[in-house]
Formats: sequence, C-alpha cells, structure tokens
Amino acid sequence: MCKGTSMELCDLLSPTLKRKNTEMGAARTVHKRVAIALWKLATPDGYRSVGNQFGVDKSTVGVAVMQVANAIIELLLSKVVTLGNVQVILDGFVAMGFPNCGGAIDGTHIPISGPDHQGSQYINRKGYFSMVLQALLDHKGRFTDINVGWPGKVHDARVFRNSGLFKWLQEGIYFPDQKITLGDVEMPVVILGDTAYPLMPWLMKPYTGTLDSSKELFNYRLSKCRMVVECAFGRLKGCWCSLLTHSDLSETSIPIVIAACCVLHNLCESKGETFMAGWEVDANCLAPEYAQPDTRAVRRAQQEALCIREALKTQLHDWPRYCV
Repeated sequence: MCKGTSMELCDLLSPTLKRKNTEMGAARTVHKRVAIALWKLATPDGYRSVGNQFGVDKSTVGVAVMQVANAIIELLLSKVVTLGNVQVILDGFVAMGFPNCGGAIDGTHIPISGPDHQGSQYINRKGYFSMVLQALLDHKGRFTDINVGWPGKVHDARVFRNSGLFKWLQEGIYFPDQKITLGDVEMPVVILGDTAYPLMPWLMKPYTGTLDSSKELFNYRLSKCRMVVECAFGRLKGCWCSLLTHSDLSETSIPIVIAACCVLHNLCESKGETFMAGWEVDANCLAPEYAQPDTRAVRRAQQEALCIREALKTQLHDWPRYCV
C-alpha cells in the first residue's frame, strides 16, 4: 500500500479512531494505530515482533489491530464491499466468455487456533482448525459480498444456503430483473460456482460425469470466469499474510479481522496498488500445512436450472471464437 492510499485510509477511519480514548501512549495517533494494524495484517510477524518495530508493547499492537479492524467494518465495509455497477460487471464477464453473469462465488478456509467451545466443529476435511470465508467476486476480482464466521467443518453449500446472499438471489432482489433469451428459455442474471454448490436457475455450475464437446466448452468457459475467485483469494492472502497462519484471536474477533482484510483488498485493487508476483509464492511457502480442503459435490438441481444450463450450453457452443 503506497503512502497516499494509507493516508487516505487514515482520513477515512479518523471519525471513529479519534473517538477512542485509550491509554496507548505513543500509539494514540490515528496514523500510528493504522500503521501498526496494517503491518500486523500484512505480515506473519507475532505481536511482540510488530511491537518492536513501532516501539510499543504487544498488548498495544493487539488493541490497535482490533480498533482499526472495527473502524474499517463500521465505516467502510458497506461502501467498499458492494455490488457497484451491475452492467459493467455483466459486460466484463461477457468479454470473458459468459453471458448475463453477475459474479463468481467460492469459499476459502482461514486457519485459526482451536476454539475453547465446540472446537471439533472447526476442524475441516484437511484436519486443521479453520473458519470459512464465502465470497462473491466481480470480473475484476473484487469482493461484492462476503460471509465469514462459519466453522471449517461446515460444507460450502450449507454456508451459502444460510447466507443473506442466497436469500436475496432466491427472492430475485440482489440483481436487476434483467433476463436474456436462450432459444425458448429465459435466463436471469446468474452467478458461477463449482460442484460444491447447488445448480439453481440463478447459479450455474459445471457438468460432471461423461462430457461431450459442448459440455466441455461450457465447463471451460465457466472455469475461465471462475478463475477470478482463485486469483482474488491468492492476492488477498498474498497481501494480508496474517490470514495464512492460525490466528490466536477470539472467535468473535477473527471474522472482523478477515472482513477488514477483504475491505483492504478492494481498496488496494481500486487504487491499482502493485501486487508483486513473488508475494503469492512467498505466501504459499508460509503455511504449506494449511492446504484448502476439498468439498463434496452437491448433485441437487431444479428442473428449471437444468433447462437453463442446457440452453446456455447450446448458446455458448454457437458463440464466436473471440469469446473462447
């Protein structure tokens, strides 16, 4: 994050942070608290190490991180993690080869320390404690909706079905009522998921089993557009490396910090901040034991959704070569 962006962030957070009447000594200024929090979130360093960088004790670092994270959620989350201009997103996915697509969805596991209560619920299929971050992303890899806090044992489909996003999509109020016609079938604005998600009229997922050429092309187009999710998660963790190793924060504090990092991701993306190619490589080396767990495929599908996917498969097969 360049100096200009960090100074702008301080200005945005000042209304809340200036109200915090704490006994933080030299770290009382907004700029220093933000600097401490950014350093802690962006590195795998412990609280004592970060404190040494700024001449404060480790408890001061912990307080600064949570004050800044809470301020980010209070002041910026609803403004920065938002759908934005839907038509721009639709056009972006069309250019990538998929019509009437409003986003791509997936989940990622954030390592945590074993909670005191119901710890077994947080052990994922890879055997470590984690918390799930579900995210919907636009064509640029920016978060447009997030849901964080579910234990790592919970399947992605269950997290999704219990999210506000699922309710809004089911009720048809998340995207504009903007349908396209595929032969004799109408398709609403859809999102794209992998096999862990249910096939819905507004959620397209890949074909499984024996594939012919048209199904393979459909899967290729869908996978190509869904790459924005994997790239965004890689950039999120590459920039905010504290998400790569288990956090010792409480179960109530961890979701706040994760959500704050998502806000910071969008802020950096919108400002065109540099992401060095080596960062993701370095990040992957930090926590090789925290591989992302596989999720069981969900085979439930509505008949309407099957019809839409079949019509879309045919449409994609007939699209011009430049969309491939």
